[in-house]
Amino acid sequence: MGEDTVLSVRDLKTYFYTRKGVVKAVDGVTFDLHKKEALGIVGESGSGKSMTCFSIMRLVPDPPGKIVGGEVLLKGQDLLKLSSREMRKIRGRGISMSFQDPMTYLNPVMRVGDQIAEAILLHNDVSKTSAFEMAVKAMRLTEINNPEKRAHDYPHQLSGGMRQRILISMALACDPDVMIADEPTTALDVVVQKEILNLLRDLRNELSTGMIIVSHDLGVVAEVCEKVAVMYAGSIVEISGTKDLFENPLHPYTIGLMESIPRPDRGKQRLLTIPGVVPDLINPPSGCKFHPRCPYAVAECKIDLPPLEKVDGDRYVRCIKYAEIQKTRRS
Repeated sequence: MGEDTVLSVRDLKTYFYTRKGVVKAVDGVTFDLHKKEALGIVGESGSGKSMTCFSIMRLVPDPPGKIVGGEVLLKGQDLLKLSSREMRKIRGRGISMSFQDPMTYLNPVMRVGDQIAEAILLHNDVSKTSAFEMAVKAMRLTEINNPEKRAHDYPHQLSGGMRQRILISMALACDPDVMIADEPTTALDVVVQKEILNLLRDLRNELSTGMIIVSHDLGVVAEVCEKVAVMYAGSIVEISGTKDLFENPLHPYTIGLMESIPRPDRGKQRLLTIPGVVPDLINPPSGCKFHPRCPYAVAECKIDLPPLEKVDGDRYVRCIKYAEIQKTRRS
């Protein structure tokens, strides 16, 4: 781990044991997150993005889920070796998470200020009054108008964008080293999406917090993140700086994602799609999991799962054909 590395995930594996078989939801995920850095995790639904984050937070439902291997090092401390009680002390202060659906995770019969204060009381030896004042301060940090008044509101009294800000306030209330935002712009209109993304970028710089932004929307990660990890069928297939990823994707799956994005320079040209469907994780294909959908696949792709190989600088790709693919696309 480098001096500025706040989170290092190594070969993380989370499996779900069902009657039909073992679902390898997270299968050997590895990445680093640095101080003040924003890492985007992207991929289709079912690729393992959110489950990777739930695994990092030790929030996998057990049973049927179980973290079966790997390391999650938060500033050098392996979270997977902590007891449940020790982990509760880390959540919120060391690492926190803003969840996807505010109405699911906010208590409908508690004032939002009390819900933020509850997290503060868990990690700080302060009075309820002081915790509520700190909650108002956290709400002000996320640019909620008139936070003193809004702190007394219930979730149903707030807009979708405001509820998302409440979750972010809750996640940042104890000044964590790492914050995970799971689909922070889902179901929000484009204006509110822009406001939330600007807010996350500003808070990350102001608080020196490392952030992981989970999204299926490549536009979201392009707006906020310096680095992107692309996931497919439980594994990372490419890690790259955001600019390099958009200008020159290496993995065939990433190329397919990029070609499916609407762009002004394409005019009325039809969007391309990735053929086929996400594989069954109980019985995944042999070798590279993407090979049944890959236009560049050869016989060798069906034999062994390729490693996540370092290509150039901080770029990594899980594909034995990436160099030849690049030559083909340039010609």
